[in-house]
Amino acid sequence: MKSPRPSWLTGEMGIAAVALLAILLHLGLRAVGLPADLPLWAALSIGGIPLVWTLLGKVLRLDFSSDLLAGLSIVTAVTLHEYLAGTLVVLMLSGGQALEAFAVRRASSALLALSKRMPAQAHRKENGELRDIPLAEVRPGEVLVVLPHETCPVDGVVVEGHGSMDESYLTGEPYVLSKSVGSLVLSGAINGEGALTIRAEKAAADSRYAKIMEVMRESEQRRPKLRRLGDQLGAVYTPVAVGIALAAWAVSGDPLRFLAVLVVATPCPLLIAIPVAIIGSISLAARRGIIIKDPAVLEKIDTCRTAIFDKTGTLTYGEPRVTEILTMAPFLRDEILVSVASLERYSRHPLATPLVNAALAEGLTLLDASEVSERPGEGLRGTIGGRRVEVTSRKKLLAQNPEDAAALPEIVGGLECVVLIDGGYGATIRFRDEPRAEGRAFIGHLRPNHGFRRVLLVSGDRESEVRYLADKVGITEVYASQSPEQKLALVREETLRDGTVFMGDGINDAPALTAATVGLAFGQASDVTAEAAGAVVLDSSLQRVDEILHIGRRMRRIALESAVGGMMLSMVGMLIAAGGHLPPVAGALAQEMIDVIAVLNALRTSLTPKVLTDY
Repeated sequence: MKSPRPSWLTGEMGIAAVALLAILLHLGLRAVGLPADLPLWAALSIGGIPLVWTLLGKVLRLDFSSDLLAGLSIVTAVTLHEYLAGTLVVLMLSGGQALEAFAVRRASSALLALSKRMPAQAHRKENGELRDIPLAEVRPGEVLVVLPHETCPVDGVVVEGHGSMDESYLTGEPYVLSKSVGSLVLSGAINGEGALTIRAEKAAADSRYAKIMEVMRESEQRRPKLRRLGDQLGAVYTPVAVGIALAAWAVSGDPLRFLAVLVVATPCPLLIAIPVAIIGSISLAARRGIIIKDPAVLEKIDTCRTAIFDKTGTLTYGEPRVTEILTMAPFLRDEILVSVASLERYSRHPLATPLVNAALAEGLTLLDASEVSERPGEGLRGTIGGRRVEVTSRKKLLAQNPEDAAALPEIVGGLECVVLIDGGYGATIRFRDEPRAEGRAFIGHLRPNHGFRRVLLVSGDRESEVRYLADKVGITEVYASQSPEQKLALVREETLRDGTVFMGDGINDAPALTAATVGLAFGQASDVTAEAAGAVVLDSSLQRVDEILHIGRRMRRIALESAVGGMMLSMVGMLIAAGGHLPPVAGALAQEMIDVIAVLNALRTSLTPKVLTDY
C-alpha cells in the first residue's frame, strides 16, 4: 500500500515543533484546570497518523524495522488515553527523522547530470541552409553544423571549419582539443568559438555519449540495496522489546505496563544517534577535503574487503611525460618532436598533451597540420610540412609492416608510441606516468590495517604499462585494456562476492563507481563522475583515501557505541517499567535522557582526532 511518507519525511521539523507546542499547551491548560487534551490530539493526528500509516505498509511487507516500536507506542498510548506519552514519542521520532533526512540529503542523480548535457535538436545542413531537427531524427551520413559553444549532438567527422572542442566531460581529461577537417568529434563535447560542419558517423542513440548513459542507467538500476545500520540493530532489538512488554502485561494484567515498556523502548538512540554520528563524520570529512555524497559510504566502507583501483590519476599522478625519443636515421629528434606535436594538437589521446608540452618546453615552433584523421583502430594521421605523419602503436605497425620489427627498440615498462614518416618507421617515443610516492606503502597497509583481502588494478591502458605500475606499488591482480563496460562487469562481479571500494577519476569510470559498494572519485572530476561516486576526494591524495577509511571505521564504532549503549540503558528502563516502577510519561522522559547521552556521544564524530592515517 502507498503511505503518506513524503509528508512525514519532508515536515519532520514542523511536526517536532507542533508536538513541542502541543505539550507546552497541554501542561499550561492542565495547570489552570482547563481541558488539556485537544493540543495533544492535534499533535498525534499530524505526526502520529502518518507514522502509523507508514508502519502498516511495512508490516504488510514483513519489514519489521526499528521504528515499529514507536508506532506501537503511539497506538497503545491513544488506546489507553495516555495522550501525553504518545505525543512525547512523536516529538522524539520527528526530531530523529529530521536528522536522518538531513544526513541522507544529496545531489541530483548522475543520469540527470548526463541528460542535461545533450541538446534536444541538431542543425542539419540542407541546400546551404540550416534546419533544426529533433536529435532522434539524425541519421549517419547527414551533414550537421555545430554552432559556437553548443554541445555536439552525435559522433562525427569534421568536414568543414577549424576550431576546438572541450571533451573533458567524456574523457575525464582537462583538454580542449583542436579540430580541423578530418578530426573526429564526440557527442557531448562542447564546441569552442568557431562553427564546425560535421558528418554524422552514428545516430544519436548509438553515439558514445548515449552508450555511457545506457551503461550508467543499467548500473544505477542494479546498485546494491544497502541495509542501514539502524535497521540491522532494530531487527534484533524490536522483538526483544515487544517480548518484554507482552510479558509485563501478561504477568501484571495491567496494559499500562505494556505501554510503559514500549515508550522506554522507543529506539531513538537508533533513529537519532546514528544520523548524528553520520552528520558529524560528513562534517569531519569535508574539513579534510572529502565530500560525502552518500552517507551509506560511511556505514559500508569499513566492511568492504576488495579494493579496486583505476590506474591513471589514482595510483599515478595522471601526468605522463616524454622520457625518450629514439629516432631512425635520417630523422632528427627535434624534427620528429615538431612533426608529432604539431599533429597531436588535434588528438584527444592522453599522450597528446605531454607531446605538445614537450615541444613547447624546448622552444620548438609547431607547424600547421592538414588532412588530420584519427579513426578508431587507425591511429593519428595528418600532413605536416608536406610529409605524411602517422602516430600509431608497436602492435599496429608490426601488423602492417612486419619488416620494421628489427628497427624497433626493445619493449620496456611505460607508455610508448611509434611514428611513421611517409609510410616508413621514423621514431619511438617513450613516456612515463610515475606512480605516487606513497603508493606502495598505502597498498601494503590495506590488508593488515583495514582488512582488505584483495587489491585489484583495472585500467584501459596496455598490459606492459599496467604491469609496470602494479609491480611498483605491490599489486598482483591486474586487468589491463579494459573498456568502461568491461570495468563495470568486473566491478559488478566482485561486488557480488564481497564489498568493494572502487577508485577512479574519469567519466569512463562512472558506471564502475556506481556499481561498487563504495565508489570514490578522485580530484575535481566531472559532474557525472562525482554524481556516480559515493564520495569525492578533492585533492587526489591516497592519504585522503586512508582518512575516509578511518573516518568510516570511527563513525561505525561511535555509532554502535551510541546505539548499543542507548539500547542497553533502554533495556534497564524497560525492566524497571515492566516491574511497575516507571509509568509511561516518566518512561518517555527517561528515554529523552537516554537520547541526550547517546547524542552527546555521537557528536564526538565531528571532532578531529590526533591521527587519521596509519601508513
